[in-house]
Amino acid sequence: MPHHHDEEFRLNSPEFKQLNIKLDRRRFLTKTSLGLGALAMGSLFGAEKIFSSSPKAVPESAADFEQEILKALPHIAPKAKKVIYLFMSGGPSQFETFDYKPKLVDLAGQNLPDSVRKGQRLTGMSANQSALPMVPSIYKFNQFGKSGTWVSELMPHTAKVVDELCIIKSIHSEAINHDPAITFFQTGNQLPGRPSIGSWVSYGLGSDNQNLPTFIVLVSKNGAKDQPLYARLWGNGFLPSKHQGVQFRAGKDPVLFLNNPEGYDGSDRKEMLDYLSKLNKLQNEAYGDPEVDARIAQYEMAYRMQTSVPEVMDTKDEPDEVFQLYGPDSRDSGTYAANCILARKLVEKDVKFVQLYHQGWDNHGGLPKGIAHQCKNTDQPTAALIMDLKRRGLLDDTLVIWGGEFGRTVYSQGKLTADDYGRDHHPRCFTIWMAGAGVKPGISFGETDDFSYNIVKNPVHVHDFQATLMHLMGVDHERLTYKFQGRRFRLTDVHGSIVKDILS
Repeated sequence: MPHHHDEEFRLNSPEFKQLNIKLDRRRFLTKTSLGLGALAMGSLFGAEKIFSSSPKAVPESAADFEQEILKALPHIAPKAKKVIYLFMSGGPSQFETFDYKPKLVDLAGQNLPDSVRKGQRLTGMSANQSALPMVPSIYKFNQFGKSGTWVSELMPHTAKVVDELCIIKSIHSEAINHDPAITFFQTGNQLPGRPSIGSWVSYGLGSDNQNLPTFIVLVSKNGAKDQPLYARLWGNGFLPSKHQGVQFRAGKDPVLFLNNPEGYDGSDRKEMLDYLSKLNKLQNEAYGDPEVDARIAQYEMAYRMQTSVPEVMDTKDEPDEVFQLYGPDSRDSGTYAANCILARKLVEKDVKFVQLYHQGWDNHGGLPKGIAHQCKNTDQPTAALIMDLKRRGLLDDTLVIWGGEFGRTVYSQGKLTADDYGRDHHPRCFTIWMAGAGVKPGISFGETDDFSYNIVKNPVHVHDFQATLMHLMGVDHERLTYKFQGRRFRLTDVHGSIVKDILS
C-alpha cells in the first residue's frame, strides 16, 4: 500500500472528518452545559466573580491544585537524587544475616516462652503446631569494619562494606502474609490499588533524563519463584499512567512493544506517532481526560527509548574488572549480578528510581541450604554495587536500600534437626539496611530482644521508613498528596515519622 506524506490529504480524509464531526458535537454539548452552569453560578455568587478576567477570580480546579503541590517540590534540599532499592522478596531471616543472637544456643529446642510471644498472631502455617521450638542459626557471626558490626559468615562480601551501611534492626509491620506485606512496603497500604513508592517519586520529582523512564524495574531470573511478583507492585495506582514503573527484561526485547513492528522503519514509526498524537489531542479536547496527555507522553517516551534503551542495556563494553567485581553471574543477562550492573548504569544516566526484585527468600523449610544459596547469588553483587557506586562518586547522591517484606521467627516451623530447620513469617521485628546519600554510615539502629521477637529500642515502622526515604529525596511526605475519589492520598497515609537519628 503506498505511503501518503501529504498531511492535508490525511486531515481531509472522510474518516478524519467524521471523527471531527463527532468531537464537535460533544464539544458543543460540553461547552453549552458548562456555560449554563456558569450562568447559574453567576446568579448565585455575582457574575463579576465568575467571569472576571483576573485569574485569581476563577475557582481553582483539582488539576490546578495538583500543579501547585508539584511547584513546591522539592520541599527541602535533597540529599538523595536517585534510589536503588534491592528488594529481597520472600522475607530474609534476620537470624542468618545481621541480627546476631548468641544466647539462643543455650535455648535450642526449648519452647518459645509465652512471656515473649505475648499472644501475638501466628500464621496459619504454624498456629497449629503443638510446640514452637527455638532454633539458633547454624552459621557463625563475626565483627567487621571499624564499626565492629556483626555479620553472618554467609555474607563475606557485604561484611567488607559494612562501614558504608546503616543497618536498621527494628523495622516492623502489621502484615504477616506475603501479598499484603510486600504491597504495604511498596505502596503504603496492604490492599492493592495505591501508587508504588517509585510512582510517587516520579509524580513528585519528575525526570532528570527525558530519554529514559523515571522509574525502572528489574527482576532477577535466578531467584527461586517461591512467591509471585505482581506488576501492580510497581504500578501507578490512581496517579497518571506515565508514572508507573517500566520493567526492563533480559534478552533482545528489554521493553515489550518498544521495537518497531515488522515492515516499519524509523521514519514510518515517527510519522505514525505524529498522527496518533493529533488524534489523541482531538480526543483530549473532546473529553478533557488528563490520561490522554499521559498516553501521548508515553508514546513520545517510547520513541526516544528506541535509541536510549539498547545503549544502557548493553554491558559488553564494561571492562573485565567490573565483571570480576560483581561475580561470575554478572555476564549472564537477567541475573541478580547483571541487574546490579544495570542499576549502576541507570543511575549514571540519572534515572531517579531503580527497583530490583530478587525472589527466593521464603524459607519455611530447609532454611540453612536455601538461604546459603540466596546469599551466594546476591552477596558479592550487592557489595560490588556499593563499592562501584562509591568509587565513581555516585554513592554521594544515590541511596541504596536492601531488605524484604518481613523477617522470620525464632522458632522452627515443621521439621527441626541439628542442621535443618525452617522459619515462619515474623513482621514484629526484622532487618533492612540503607547506604549512601544522607544516611549515617557504619551504624546499627534499633535493638531486638534475645529472641529477635520484640523490639526493645528505637522501633521503625514501615511508614517511618517510607517517610524517611521521601525526606532524603527532598519530599515532605505529608505534603505530597493526590486527590482521588474525593480524598487526598499520600504514600504514608496518615502515619509516618522521619527517623532523624539515622540521617547524616
